[in-house]
Amino acid sequence: MNQLYAIGEALIDFIPSERDSKLKEVTQFQPQVGGAPTNVASCVAKLGGKSSIITQVGEDAFGEKIEDTLINIGVDTQHLKKTSEATTALAFVSLTKEGEGDFAFYRKPSADMLLQTEHLTGLEFDSTDILHFCSVDLVDYPIKQTHIELIDKMLQAEGTVIFDPNLRFPLWDSTEALRETVLEFIPKAHILKISDEELEFISGIKDKDEAVASLFIGNVESVIYTEGKSGASIYTKEGLIAHEIGFDVTVKDTTGAGDAFIGAVIYQLLNHDRKHLIEEGNQYLRFANAVGGVTTTAYGAIESLPHLSDVEKIMNTKEE
Repeated sequence: MNQLYAIGEALIDFIPSERDSKLKEVTQFQPQVGGAPTNVASCVAKLGGKSSIITQVGEDAFGEKIEDTLINIGVDTQHLKKTSEATTALAFVSLTKEGEGDFAFYRKPSADMLLQTEHLTGLEFDSTDILHFCSVDLVDYPIKQTHIELIDKMLQAEGTVIFDPNLRFPLWDSTEALRETVLEFIPKAHILKISDEELEFISGIKDKDEAVASLFIGNVESVIYTEGKSGASIYTKEGLIAHEIGFDVTVKDTTGAGDAFIGAVIYQLLNHDRKHLIEEGNQYLRFANAVGGVTTTAYGAIESLPHLSDVEKIMNTKEE
């Protein structure tokens, strides 16, 4: 099948019309489809791979917008469920001059948080499939148990599990609860993607190399460490095996850049086993850096995701 299954939140990001304003000062917003797993599934589809989203939206206009957008991109939506018990999640964003986002979420609870495994029918994995998840929907609602059950199902099918914590502190009652939950799920993944802003918080260790080494627990085979403009690295239990610097681009909005990065990694991995990531690490990172870089040059997440031709153009420009 060679397909990505991304489980988690699908929401509407309200992107501000101006930058360098506090959220309370923004006067106009533009609604755009978002949510990290949704962005990742969309990235894979836009690059030409097969992807499916596992989530739930409300029976409302925003849920319809999400479904229509994903169908148009080419994401499989047969596991996108709808409910009248809650509304579609919303997130309002403010941006700094550098394009960094500050988020305010409205989901108490939102439809995605109520998704249960029993709502999903005909969902089967095989060894060529990949399951991707983040921490936003690991809060203490039915969706957390759904994650656990589907991760176990993918592991039984001998597929690949990828975890990108993608920390969102305002969604948690305490930072310690978030940290404990992330540490609970790390051993379930074969590949862990983590940013420089997340590493010390999750590991509790200041030294970068020691912190990365501490993450190799349970199933973890490789850690992808991202540093924004400074690029990204791949580590195995033996240490650093690949590093590539980022592309020089004019940044407008970093929303979804990390999702685009891991989506690009997954796109490359879909037709290979996990050893290929380790064997061709620099190739994976160059391509993923290019995808993430292009995504920052436009506003929003999904709308700014590139097609394969856009990525090839920026990679060829760098080589020249």
